[in-house]
Amino acid sequence: MKTSLIQKYNVPGPRYTSYPTVPYWDESGFTNEIWIQTLKNSFLESNNKEGISLYIHLPFCESLCTFCGCNKRITKNHNVENPYIDAVLKEWSMYCKILDDKPKIKEIHLGGGTPTFFSIESLENLINGIFSLAEKAEDYEFSFEGHPNNTTLAHLQKLYDLGFRRVSFGVQDYSEKVQKAIHRIQPFHNVAKVTFWAKKIGYTSIGHDIIFGLPFQEVQDVVDTIEKTNSLQPDRLAFYSYAHVPWIKGNGQRGFHDEDIPKDDAKRKLYEVGKELLFENEYHEIGMDHFALKSDSLYQSFDNKKLHRNFMGYSSSKTQLMIGLGVSSISDSWYSFAQNVKTLEEYYKVLESDELPVYRGHLLSTEDLIIRKHILNLMCQFETSWENSANYVSEIPEIVAQLKEMENDGLLIIGDNKIIVNEEGKPYVRNICMAFDLRLKRKAPETALFSMTI
Repeated sequence: MKTSLIQKYNVPGPRYTSYPTVPYWDESGFTNEIWIQTLKNSFLESNNKEGISLYIHLPFCESLCTFCGCNKRITKNHNVENPYIDAVLKEWSMYCKILDDKPKIKEIHLGGGTPTFFSIESLENLINGIFSLAEKAEDYEFSFEGHPNNTTLAHLQKLYDLGFRRVSFGVQDYSEKVQKAIHRIQPFHNVAKVTFWAKKIGYTSIGHDIIFGLPFQEVQDVVDTIEKTNSLQPDRLAFYSYAHVPWIKGNGQRGFHDEDIPKDDAKRKLYEVGKELLFENEYHEIGMDHFALKSDSLYQSFDNKKLHRNFMGYSSSKTQLMIGLGVSSISDSWYSFAQNVKTLEEYYKVLESDELPVYRGHLLSTEDLIIRKHILNLMCQFETSWENSANYVSEIPEIVAQLKEMENDGLLIIGDNKIIVNEEGKPYVRNICMAFDLRLKRKAPETALFSMTI
């Protein structure tokens, strides 16, 4: 990758798990009544055809990882488990009453925080409680995030018995110096142990999450981490850029100094070296910063142009409706977004009042829906088209003109009514999406909102 291009395009930008991105939601035009109506409409359109997705946020962690920007609550008190599970199930029961029919669940993802902070009894109560009011859709896929230090054989077996077939383990980096800096001491042995357990039990997709650009990280650290990862042969990998956003309250990203973080050319070299090693070991790039073996469902969805991306990340199948349960979770009816309150105390208080714990959202305009499709296409297939007039907005000529410079830099090809991102352009896909982001163009952020794109 050319040094000059990195310096040119390495700017703050969204990761586009949604469009519009959360800072650009128009909360003034949103009400809970609007959310409920779009929820009902989307459910009627899609439940019998494809089912729905559930994202369940489990926020507790026993220790703080200082690279993490997620919503979490640090505690070693496991008495918090039952009240939280009860609250999530109450929220779910409220949604089921609104939907007035039995949801068919296509996807469940348990995120965090640390889902494996919870005991197997708590997790079993959660999943059984969900399915006391729902049923499994055809070809369902359930997944969870496991912390290698506290995921037990019993966790893996119980969740497998409950229908989970996909698990992702947070690795980040195996360097002791890096681990100490991010407060995530995690020996390779722990990762190997849970990976082998999952394989033996029968999980069909095991993922590892690796981060480049962490404090004190050097090329040899990435090489060592990728080589160790290859020895375990996970089915898929997230190999993504560390998002340094220390201005976000409570994210803990203050345990090291800015000068300890690799930047620009040094940071991108970590990615290029790691990517080459992954290619050598038959991992294929699918979407932004994600890799998979050909045998994995995520690769097959990418190959068949069915890959999807939402607030849960990349998914091998699309559902129109995704309901987020738990503190800070975001729901998506396709027509609108809704986010839950961010503190546990408020989450419990609102549910006690028999109200949905939604505190903000966004109703998508016709323009939003069109731009959303283009950004999804770019993120999931590295190409998009407006040959269909339904995918055209009046700003398309302006967008094409802006992308012309990227074409001159060899990052993409502008065709008749379409754009194709080439191999050299894949690391810059966030920048390419920004050309379509009309809300960002119309109002540049006045304060720091986003991590760097490269």
